[in-house]
Amino acid sequence: MSSSNVSYTLRYFDTIGFAESSRMLLTAAGVEWTEEHPEWPQEKPNQPHGRLPVLVEKSTDGSPDFVICESTNIERYLARTYGFLPADLKQAALQEQIRDLMSDVGNLVTGYVQIKNGEDKAELFAKFEKLLETLVKVQTKLLKDNGNTGRMFGDKLSYADIIAYGLYMNMLVSLVKFKADIVDIIKPKLTPEVVKLISTVETDPLVVKHKSRGGSLVTVVSA
Repeated sequence: MSSSNVSYTLRYFDTIGFAESSRMLLTAAGVEWTEEHPEWPQEKPNQPHGRLPVLVEKSTDGSPDFVICESTNIERYLARTYGFLPADLKQAALQEQIRDLMSDVGNLVTGYVQIKNGEDKAELFAKFEKLLETLVKVQTKLLKDNGNTGRMFGDKLSYADIIAYGLYMNMLVSLVKFKADIVDIIKPKLTPEVVKLISTVETDPLVVKHKSRGGSLVTVVSA
C-alpha cells in the first residue's frame, strides 16, 4: 500500500496508554495521520467495540473508510502494511510471540492500577515483577543473538522493537503516578542490552519525530 493515497485518524485518550506503539508505527511509516480524543463516555457507543483505540484509514480513491479497533490488532495491521513485520509467517511469528509476552506484562500493570484491595495489589505486583524478569531475559537473549546492535531482529527497526519501547514507556512513566517507586524497582532489572534497545529505538531516524507524552525514555533509564 502506498502511503500517498491513504491517511489515518487514531482515536484514543490524551495519554500514553495502549496507543503509544500505534503512534510510533504511524510516525515510522511516514504516513499522514492525526489523533482524535473522543468525548468519553459520550462517544463510547459510536466505537466498534465500545472502547479505544480505534484506527480509521481514509483513502483518496473514494473507497469507504476502513475502521479497526483493539490495540494489538491495530499495531499488527500497521506493522504488516508498512514492513515492520516480515512477510514470512515464521519470521513474523517470532516477533508476535514476544508481543504476546509483553501484552501479558502490560495486562498485569493494568490490573495493578485497577485493583483497590491492598493484599490483592501486592500479590499482582509480585506476579508482574516475576514476568517482567522473564521478559527482560528473553529480550536480552534476542538482542545478544542479534549481535547486540540494539535491535532484536535484523538490522532495522522492527515491530518487536517498537512494542518494547512503548511498554517500557508505560511502565517507567505512566505507572509512576500509581506507584511512586516504580522506576527504582524496574531499572535494576534492565540489562545493558535492553537499555541499548530503548536508546536505539528512541534515536532511530524513523521515529525521532515522534514526541511522546512521556518525554525521553532514555533520560529515565539513564538517570
